[in-house]
Amino acid sequence: QVSAALKEGHVTPTELCQRCLALIKSTKFLNAYITVAEKTALEQAEESEKRYKRGQPLGVLDGIPVAVKDNFNTAGIETTCASNMLKGYISPYNATVVQKLLDQGAVLLGKTNLDEFAMGSGSTDGVFGPVRNPWSYSRQYKEKSVPKSDSEDEESNWVITGGSSGGSAAAVSSFTCFAALGSDTGGSTRNPAAHCGVVGLKPTYGLISRHGLIPLVNSMDVPGILTRCVDDAAVVLGSLAGHDPKDSTTIQDNFKPFELPSLPDVSKLSIGIPKEYHAPGLSSEILALWSKAADLFKNAGAKVTEVSLPHTRYSIVCYHVLCTAEVASNMARFDGLEYGHRSDMNKSTESMYAATRREGFNDVVRGRILSGNYFLLKQNYENYFVKAQKVRRLIANDFLKVFGSGVDILLTPTTLTDAVPYMEFIKEDNRTRSAQDDILTQAANMAGLPAINVPAALSERGLPVGLQFIGRSFQEKQLLTVAKWFEKQVKFPMIQLEEVKGHNDNVFQHQKSASFS
Repeated sequence: QVSAALKEGHVTPTELCQRCLALIKSTKFLNAYITVAEKTALEQAEESEKRYKRGQPLGVLDGIPVAVKDNFNTAGIETTCASNMLKGYISPYNATVVQKLLDQGAVLLGKTNLDEFAMGSGSTDGVFGPVRNPWSYSRQYKEKSVPKSDSEDEESNWVITGGSSGGSAAAVSSFTCFAALGSDTGGSTRNPAAHCGVVGLKPTYGLISRHGLIPLVNSMDVPGILTRCVDDAAVVLGSLAGHDPKDSTTIQDNFKPFELPSLPDVSKLSIGIPKEYHAPGLSSEILALWSKAADLFKNAGAKVTEVSLPHTRYSIVCYHVLCTAEVASNMARFDGLEYGHRSDMNKSTESMYAATRREGFNDVVRGRILSGNYFLLKQNYENYFVKAQKVRRLIANDFLKVFGSGVDILLTPTTLTDAVPYMEFIKEDNRTRSAQDDILTQAANMAGLPAINVPAALSERGLPVGLQFIGRSFQEKQLLTVAKWFEKQVKFPMIQLEEVKGHNDNVFQHQKSASFS
């Protein structure tokens, strides 16, 4: 809709950019952005405007304001990973996905907040402070949440965004941009998408380049896409996917962007319901919603069957071992010599290394480095790392068997509950929280499969709840078609943000399905 409005001249890229920048300022309390690149964004919008005046826009994304998680390198804009280690670091190059967005004429508004080095599931552990869920300030939540005491105000009542791409999810949810990039290693795009009521797509491993994404777990990291509707996710995917000579893990084949059918049909599909995803701690509300969704498919003529992924119960432990082992390896590059923070300690090179890492990393990152190095010790390597790799293969084979039996798409919950209040969330440590929050999402990363969160309903507390669809490798078109069908059925309500009321002109009268395609 916005792309059409730009083409027809109802709004100019500069006006659109200015409105988004004004919204970023008025929703600053959400802490969704670490850096706002106002000057460069307005310059990019001006260039876009010139192209529209010549009648030569670069594509659907030309002039569309987007945001990028702060663990993607951006030339000329600080990239911090929400860590003291990289405060002030400006990359000499753009990540491939960022470059592709800019090549399509997208306007980069800024870099979004996250857990330090993307390690976490709440977007609460970054050095710039926690991200607040826009739904904490929505009419839907305020009407349902009764303060426990008179002294308890909304200051202590706000809920988390989920993580680690919480800043990107909050940015899309609060209308400050039309699409955002996150990263997804164990659910870091789908988890905050579920809590913030937006669409979160984790593509197949190797479909989108990781070049310029600061690595967490090389064998699982995938750039993720956050938008307000499924059609938009398909548009962004179309401009990002494909081979990149700078990333040897990307597919060699050419990727053909696709349009989703306007009237998707699911009657010939087989939908699998994995029984192992009925995990301990799954709220009765989400369980009921999951059953209701299965019935929707059944009533539309799809074949719905219960399936088994028997090794799912080992997946979170397996994920923890592999994740920390790769983290230990990846974090070795931050030694104070080449870039980022360097300690003043100058007794010896070793003491400078140690002090730099002690000062630069938070407890969560240091803890994962220690765990990973423990698993990689010579005497532990076979028992932990090698064994976890074998279990990972079994988990991937579970999915292959189910898809081989004729199932097209798996339907599961994305999270165990709706978003919890920040004060409650921080009672548990990061390790415990991540183990709980990644339980339904990380298996797709271990198997390298595409998965998407689609907002499904509001909980009794007036907060978003999402469901997850997992597809076959490189079958994004089928996955997104099913997701679009489901999105149309559930008609997820639009967030009613009191703070955004003043901006309610033509461009911001978004329906939930407000798309820029």
